[in-house]
Amino acid sequence: MAFNQVRLRGGHILLAYNGRVTSAMVHRVPQSRDRGGERHASSANSQNTSANRLKWLALGSAAAIGAGLYLKYKSSQNVVSAATTVHAPAIQGGPGSMRSDLPLFTENQVSLHNSRQNGIWVTFKNGVYDITEYVAQHPGGSKIMMGAGKSIEPFWDLYGVHKNPEILHILEKHRIGNIVLVEDKSKGKTNDPYANDPKRSPVLIPSSSRPFNGEPPTTILVDNYITPNELFFVRNHLPVPKVDANKYKLEMAVDKSSVKLNLSDLKSKFKAKSVTSVVQCAGNRRSEMTKIKQVKGLNWNNAAISNATWTGVTLNDLLKHSGIDLEKVECQHVQFEGMDKGPEGAPYGASIPIDLARSLKDDIIIAYEMNGKDIPLDHGYPVRVIIPGVVGARQVKWLTRIVMSDEESLCHWQRKDYKGFNSSIDWHNVDFDKSVAIQQLPITSAICDPPEGTELEEGAEEVTLKGYAWSGGGRGVVRVDVSADGGQTWQEAELQSNNQPAYKSWAWTLWEATIPLPKDHKGKVDLVCKAVDVSYNVQPDNVDGVWNLRGVLNNAWHRVSVSVPPEEQS
Repeated sequence: MAFNQVRLRGGHILLAYNGRVTSAMVHRVPQSRDRGGERHASSANSQNTSANRLKWLALGSAAAIGAGLYLKYKSSQNVVSAATTVHAPAIQGGPGSMRSDLPLFTENQVSLHNSRQNGIWVTFKNGVYDITEYVAQHPGGSKIMMGAGKSIEPFWDLYGVHKNPEILHILEKHRIGNIVLVEDKSKGKTNDPYANDPKRSPVLIPSSSRPFNGEPPTTILVDNYITPNELFFVRNHLPVPKVDANKYKLEMAVDKSSVKLNLSDLKSKFKAKSVTSVVQCAGNRRSEMTKIKQVKGLNWNNAAISNATWTGVTLNDLLKHSGIDLEKVECQHVQFEGMDKGPEGAPYGASIPIDLARSLKDDIIIAYEMNGKDIPLDHGYPVRVIIPGVVGARQVKWLTRIVMSDEESLCHWQRKDYKGFNSSIDWHNVDFDKSVAIQQLPITSAICDPPEGTELEEGAEEVTLKGYAWSGGGRGVVRVDVSADGGQTWQEAELQSNNQPAYKSWAWTLWEATIPLPKDHKGKVDLVCKAVDVSYNVQPDNVDGVWNLRGVLNNAWHRVSVSVPPEEQS
């Protein structure tokens, strides 16, 4: 038994299955698709009213092909073994309820359907849905693809407008099965070093699973000036430690003396201070370097950066309480140690030069809150250090010890990693001891929307770009230039002020620009952005010149290629 063929006739889809034919009317709307079939609106159409959005939703739902889809998937997809026990009766409890008339699929099976080529499936509660034919008409453009191959519920939490009966009814028309959650037998093992890992938002795109590292989709990264905690990129070098806040102690040490404080002390004995500051991984945008020559490291896109408001105690106040005067103490470095440990038992650690610590003494935060809440476990609960303008690798999570020392941290990631080299240095001739540890990061910017590979509307004449810009060391962003012809001509973007002083600008600057497309683009457009900071530092024009064996410090012009189909002639 097999699904024989699909034919399009007069606006109808005809499904032939073992000699039986069923059809469904399809309302075709002239729209274009980006990677995976989604659509990116030009600035004109981005002004659609809510009424128009609901209209397109209604039109899109007509692409459901009902019984034919069921017959197709019943025969062509592997379902869960009959030996699998599912304790869920057939219910008529509304959208997403179990249905005994439909097959069962595992999470793994659903995850394989995450592109136009393989089909686009999503889940909602207990339901599995094939939305392949619908995504082209989705009024939210490419954002619908964030849920491809997984649950759509976390994304609907972000975009609450979807949670109404009309849209749930539309979704149910695309129902093809039920989801079965298979128990992960590895969980609960006492010898699993990752047993303490917290639950993460499925919105995050993993670059590794053990340890977990992940970034949000670029199209939602700049939706908010303050990055929501659940969307903040995650960078873990080691397993998440087991934390008991009631037993937590933070030690401040100099010479042979030390002072220890508990979490209650930090919250009650000191004046709280808040700082809104970016944390960025040194490897942000590493994926662009791998296109030139392979590098070692996580294959980050351009979202290993986020912006949050951190609250806690200033380093200066904390050390003063411990009898340490930053201006007078005789040492060369301030070391930070975390609770996360490697197989050999050594903790993750980092350090900054004493001169940098002195210049930032009232801005470095020993933080216990992130965006007004306890710091999430993935981001260092109960306490982490925030060093504004400095690479994320030095901003130690699960902070347990601060040491005034004449030496840099002995941690591998301080001494043998996160250092810059020229493009002629590779693993056969590298000497990490001859390079300086990365501290303050260079000026950077990125286009977040539209993403790479987007197909704009047919005959589009302009495009709206959105992105971020940021410079380390507190240097404020004064200009972002954008181009639609690969950098031959430029226009200035509109900046969203971060309301911070020009030379203590710790937060990012979001920007937006609507620019015309070249008349002679021939269907392909190369979008570019570059930023300028208050010291007139500007991004270099190509990745080749900043390539290095670890794929760090990529701050070249950010480039995004999009296509523009010709307008259909009526």
